[in-house]
Amino acid sequence: MPKPAAAPVKEEKAVAKPEAAAPAAKAAAAKSDKPKEKKKKAENGVHSMYKVEGDKVSRARPTCERCGPGYFMADHHERYTCGHCGFTRYKQK
Repeated sequence: MPKPAAAPVKEEKAVAKPEAAAPAAKAAAAKSDKPKEKKKKAENGVHSMYKVEGDKVSRARPTCERCGPGYFMADHHERYTCGHCGFTRYKQK
């Protein structure tokens, strides 16, 4: 069987775009010259799970009711969530 003939390819002409975006690019470059202030990250790890007051150590977050002690719950805006089992407890308003 003979192969079908390929359709002719049309070439598009390059159209020059107006340089309207150039002033906006210069303004963005001027703003980036200022050094940005670095945000302090919250301390992660075991140190953030406990509070030390004098000789007493207390837990800063509640533990999971299903998983038991040793599984801390994540502190979100309106709820506590266990990362191990997915248990969610909503905060009192």
